[in-house]
Amino acid sequence: MSDTDFDLVVIGGGPGGYVCAIRAAQLGLRVACVEKRPALGGTCLNVGCIPSKALLHSSHLYEQAQREFDHHGIRANGLELDLGALMARKDKVVADLTKGIAFLFRKYGVTHLAGHARVTAPGRVRVEAGDGEARELATRQTVIATGSEAATLPGIAIDEERILSSTGALALVEVPEHLVVVGAGYIGLELGTVWRRLGAAVTVVEYLDRVTPGMDLEVSRQMQRILKRQGMGFRLGSKVEAVTEKDGRLEVTVAPAAGGEPETLTADRVLVAVGRRPHTADLGLESIGLELDAGGRIPVDETCRTAVEGVWAIGDVVRGPMLAHKAMEEGHAVAERLAGQRPHVNYEVIPGVVYTEPEAASVGRTEQELKEAGIAYRIGKFPFSANSRARCTGEQDGFVKILAEEGSDRVLGAHILGPDAGTLVAEIAVAMEFGASAEDIARTCHAHPTLEEAVMEAAWAAFDRPVHI
Repeated sequence: MSDTDFDLVVIGGGPGGYVCAIRAAQLGLRVACVEKRPALGGTCLNVGCIPSKALLHSSHLYEQAQREFDHHGIRANGLELDLGALMARKDKVVADLTKGIAFLFRKYGVTHLAGHARVTAPGRVRVEAGDGEARELATRQTVIATGSEAATLPGIAIDEERILSSTGALALVEVPEHLVVVGAGYIGLELGTVWRRLGAAVTVVEYLDRVTPGMDLEVSRQMQRILKRQGMGFRLGSKVEAVTEKDGRLEVTVAPAAGGEPETLTADRVLVAVGRRPHTADLGLESIGLELDAGGRIPVDETCRTAVEGVWAIGDVVRGPMLAHKAMEEGHAVAERLAGQRPHVNYEVIPGVVYTEPEAASVGRTEQELKEAGIAYRIGKFPFSANSRARCTGEQDGFVKILAEEGSDRVLGAHILGPDAGTLVAEIAVAMEFGASAEDIARTCHAHPTLEEAVMEAAWAAFDRPVHI
């Protein structure tokens, strides 16, 4: 084989793409991965999941030192924020992890090509480097894993200096006096939390009448109350009509979504966090007759195969939640299928997490979805205020909620608001993957004292009744 002839070319080096490339190489395929960014890792690692979690952790420590240390008998006088050092740490975390992916490519023999890739014909991919040099690749299989980009609002131009997407909000050089966040989803609440902790006044504007649309309604409502108590302001059921500059400040025109008189909020930064859209433009898809759906996504079957022989698509460019771990699952599965295996991705068990404080996590069906499907269910709920470990750490807000099918007791969904919810939900996801009942979780011995006991007690509540409430 020549250096332009491959079994598989993966377009996109984000979570779905790099996992697909590495797994395929592990299974003996000759693989190339094309990424237009200088570093591997995609949006998630470079300007998304990873830097935001680094900032969330650093800002959490800062707020703890300010507000909570006294309760533990710790006096932290003269506390100062060094935003430059905080940002430098975030950048180092990102750099170390991107270098780690590059190391894995070398370890498993994946050819990394930097540049913009276009499909020119079935089995042909053209890669244009930043210096204008182009290479033509021949490939038996192609996987499109180009991810997504920030969605925008009509008439509001993002410049990443005053009006920001998540990318700009991860790289501010000073703490805003007032940050207006447009959108109360995962991204808006997490980045709003970062800058509120570091000293900004934060107002979140959301078109719907609730935060975190799509999550369990009870979780959303309690989460909003907690975030409000922490100091975050909300304008729910509202829409942003315009953002204009006046006297060096930004004026944000906000009107009721149902109609009514607008109000003006004055801010020095605006974060537009109204979701993401698939990045499917300028890939040459039309040259092979691959049409997009109404949402700009690439249609695929249950195995991520497109209508064009030898072309696959995964992650944010196809149906389903735009989550890094979902893309990873699909990338892993496609690689194994190309190697002759028969993997399966269970889309009913894809967890979602909001990394605020407390965290919110969910997996499986919500109550609303079960009601709409006409499925009878039981609810098991346990508050962290009755959990001994949560009492020890002072993290008592929230609850674990398990939904079990009436009759069979099979776990259909779980929703957690509380400390380390993103970790706790994994136990329930594993249980659901194996078709476990609430009783199975309840009768599994959990270490004491741990936060995980709240999961066990919620399972008891769904199956019979818990001991500690």
